[in-house]
Amino acid sequence: MNEEVAGPAPSQRLAELGLTLPPVAAPLAAYIPAIASAGQVLTSGQLPTVQGALVATGKVGAEVTVEQATQAARVAVLNALAAAASEVGGIDNIRRVVRMVVYVAGTPEFTAQPQVANGASELLGEIFGPLGRHVRSAVGVASLPLDAPVELELVVEASAASF
Repeated sequence: MNEEVAGPAPSQRLAELGLTLPPVAAPLAAYIPAIASAGQVLTSGQLPTVQGALVATGKVGAEVTVEQATQAARVAVLNALAAAASEVGGIDNIRRVVRMVVYVAGTPEFTAQPQVANGASELLGEIFGPLGRHVRSAVGVASLPLDAPVELELVVEASAASF
């Protein structure tokens, strides 16, 4: 389904939501936050950090509630959008969201990874409207860097004018 929808620019939608893109998070190791290739931008895994500090630590289902993890996913997707936007000259040069992978560090019995990932998916819909709809994987893992409860990767399509 190829949807072309006119509406407010993503930057305007962010402002209406009372949100701003954070500075691009500094890499924790030998990688770059995002790379543009063949009309798309792929991000490295982004953690739920605000000003360099995790918004929560621990496993979902133990130290972290589903609600806290869902909010952490929203923070992580803003960090991913910041990284992607930095590659194409701003969020308004992101044409659509293509794919998202959300990793959720949870207890062995935790199975609500899709619910946690919905925090990020719903925010993308609020920012990009129908062009924020995307394919997605929500994956449970034993642990994540810095004991983060959530990490996510994003693939977006950039407008032709941004390359």
